[in-house]
Amino acid sequence: MQFCLFLIMDPKRFKNPSPRIKIVQKIYNSLLNPDAELEFPKNQFKKFIKDVVLGTLERSDLIEETIKQNLKNDIDLKKTDKLLKIILFAAVFELLFKHNNPKKVIINEYLLASEYFLEKVQIGYLNAILDKIAQVIRKDE
Repeated sequence: MQFCLFLIMDPKRFKNPSPRIKIVQKIYNSLLNPDAELEFPKNQFKKFIKDVVLGTLERSDLIEETIKQNLKNDIDLKKTDKLLKIILFAAVFELLFKHNNPKKVIINEYLLASEYFLEKVQIGYLNAILDKIAQVIRKDE
């Protein structure tokens, strides 16, 4: 039995949703259904979505280690909500490996995407965590 995370969105209002929403959905689905094959349907952001999803899943150990080193006093990954953790991991992957995107854009896009999945308190916490780790990972920006 497969579980999927779907959003109910008004198609007129969200004609072209952020690729970060699809990234979070794909990672969530792959964690719930590890045997399911990841499919990436035709989309203008297909390559970007595929890169971030596969990269986040393949490098999750490195991402987790980076978070533990830089945020050991701020977050306990064992107690963190699964969706918050997925969003955090995908954002950290982009901060580490997608240098063509400015850190402010990455943080802003994930905060906008998190509005579909998290409560306002969690979004504020995510903002603080992403800002702190982005300053460490991307010191030069």
